[in-house]
Amino acid sequence: MNYHELVHQIRTKKTNLCIGLDTDIKKIPQFLLKEKDPVFTFNKIIIEATHDLCVAYKPNIAFYESMGPKGWESLEKTMEVIPENLFTIADAKRGDIGNTSEMYARTFFEYYQFDAVTVAPYMGEDSVTPFLNYKDKWVIVLGLTSNKGSNDFQRLTFEGKSLYEHVFEKVSTWGNIHNLMFVVGATHADDFSQIRKKVPDHFLLVPGVGAQGGDAESIMEKGQNKNCGLLINVSRDILYAGNGHDFAETAREKTKLYANILSGKISV
Repeated sequence: MNYHELVHQIRTKKTNLCIGLDTDIKKIPQFLLKEKDPVFTFNKIIIEATHDLCVAYKPNIAFYESMGPKGWESLEKTMEVIPENLFTIADAKRGDIGNTSEMYARTFFEYYQFDAVTVAPYMGEDSVTPFLNYKDKWVIVLGLTSNKGSNDFQRLTFEGKSLYEHVFEKVSTWGNIHNLMFVVGATHADDFSQIRKKVPDHFLLVPGVGAQGGDAESIMEKGQNKNCGLLINVSRDILYAGNGHDFAETAREKTKLYANILSGKISV
C-alpha cells in the first residue's frame, strides 16, 4: 500500500486506528482452545468484528514465533483473512547487517506480504536500507518507544540533542515520506511537537494507547500533520475487552469507542 492509498483509507473511514494482534494463547477465551488453531480462530473472529472500524492491523511477531512452526502457520493464515484494503504491519523489530536484513525483508515483504515492518536502527544505515528497496513497502523505525526503559538510552544527550532526536534526523535522510515511518510511543505526548519539527510530513506509528496509559486524544491534537500522519495502535484493550462467548461483540464495542474518539479529532 502506498502513501496516497493509506491517506485515502483514513479519509474514507474517518479513522486512523490500528489494531495490534498481540494474540496470547494464554489470554484468549478458553472455549477456543478446542479449535485446531485457536490463535488463528481468535484472530479471524476479531478481524471479522472490527475490520470496518480500522485502517490497519499489526501482528506482533513475538506472539507467533514463540509457538514455533504452528505459530508461523497461524500468522500466515491470519494474513490471508485480513482484507486487502487494510494496511498490515509486521511488528518484528528486526535490524541486522545488510545481508541478514535482506532475508528479514524477504520474509515479511515477499513471503508474508506485509505492507510494513518495524526495524531497530541501532546498527545503522546498511541494516535499514534492504527494507527500503521494496516498492510500496514501508520501514517503521523505532524512534521514541512507549516502554519505561526507553529512557535508558533514547533520551541520552550528546551534541545538545537526545539520541532519539539524532535518530529522527539521520534516518529521515535514508528514505522519504512514501516508505519510511517512525515509532513514537503515546506515553511521550509532550514530545510530539518537537518530533514534528524533525519529521513534519512522515507518518508516525503510535503504540501505547490503552493498557500502557497513552491518551489518544492528546496524541491526535499534538501529532497530526496535513494528511493526519498518525496510526494510533491499540492492542490488549481491544483484543481482551471480553473473555466470554461474546468476546467479538465486546471487542467491536471497544473498537467503536476508539474509532469514534479518533474520528472526532482527524483533520483530513
